[in-house]
Amino acid sequence: MRKILVIGIGAGNPDHLTVQAVKALQTVDVFFVLDKGSVKQELVDLRASILAEHVTRPYRWVEGRDPERDRTPADYVATIDAWRRARADVCLELLAELGEDEVGAFLVWGDPSLYDSTLAILDDLLGRGVEFDVEVIPGVTSVAALTAGHRVALNQVGKPVQITTGRRLAAGWPAGVDDVAVMLDATYSFEGVDPDTWIYWGAYLGMPDEVLVSGRVGDVAARIRAVREEARARKGWIMDTYLLRRT
Repeated sequence: MRKILVIGIGAGNPDHLTVQAVKALQTVDVFFVLDKGSVKQELVDLRASILAEHVTRPYRWVEGRDPERDRTPADYVATIDAWRRARADVCLELLAELGEDEVGAFLVWGDPSLYDSTLAILDDLLGRGVEFDVEVIPGVTSVAALTAGHRVALNQVGKPVQITTGRRLAAGWPAGVDDVAVMLDATYSFEGVDPDTWIYWGAYLGMPDEVLVSGRVGDVAARIRAVREEARARKGWIMDTYLLRRT
């Protein structure tokens, strides 16, 4: 039986790899990569550098083109479902490169359980009758890297935390929580919250270009926007997240 490892590799720092992840890398015959184009070649190169540092056995590297998707869809859920099916079609072609009794792996940013589609795609393929075993290796999330960078706890004492998206935050502050970790926000949804809310923002977490900003939203929102737009223009891509805290 073929085996697929889904390995969390952290938020961008090669040192985020756990001992479990390093051991798992040594068992892999084929590494699968979904290429997002030349703009994000840096992300592919970082994966390659991780393998160069930690893998001593022979392996194959197989790339597929990540399908484009509509970033401003009228029906968000339907668009994401269609995009995941298209990604599953690409991954099906990649798995054809994996021989019987070989081990393949997807290297996932952060942790495979948090806002990543790899597990859903593999479930799609299993539902189509494709046969393989799956093992998940957890990784350091961008939320953990963010709070570590700012030297703060994710939660306040005795209070819950919600992890959500910029799209959901734009619809209103979640009920029943004072701490909200926000991912996938390209529209600066934090600008719509109470200006006295504290924000801990970070981009390229764990990478050499890491940038951190914190303060009252009313004081630092314009600065975050300016820093984010400059960084995106300079590098061609950006990955960022933030924690909002009402005290």
